[in-house]
Amino acid sequence: MSSKSASAVVAGNCLYIDPMPKKSKRKSVSSGQETIGQRLARIRKERGFTQQQLAERTGLIQVLISDYEHEKLRLTAEMAVRFADILGVTTDELLRGKKNTALLRRQPSLKLLRRMKQIENLPPYRQRALLTTIDGFLAASAQDR
Repeated sequence: MSSKSASAVVAGNCLYIDPMPKKSKRKSVSSGQETIGQRLARIRKERGFTQQQLAERTGLIQVLISDYEHEKLRLTAEMAVRFADILGVTTDELLRGKKNTALLRRQPSLKLLRRMKQIENLPPYRQRALLTTIDGFLAASAQDR
């Protein structure tokens, strides 16, 4: 074992002769297509999850979610299925970006659900005032189209 090419590392009760693997450097995508990591990040944000919340639901740590999103780790089939189930999308949509409308499970974002719960806790007269305001914004938005 030469000192230049390999080293001994003890981790727990295992002896590693070769150096520990390093994280791969991010490869640039020049085709303009969304990478799996970018897609994972976009869908996670659309659903209102933080990296920490997604990590807790998948049984991972936040750093690993970041590594998947930045293409530092390859997404395994098992992790793709986990992410898809938690995010309410198909694995096809997660991996290839293709939506299968027959299988798509559209869910409101967590941010929206939290706000709806807050609105439900308001007194009825405040709920009506808020909903009237929201309806006004929606009507104006529909006219702008």
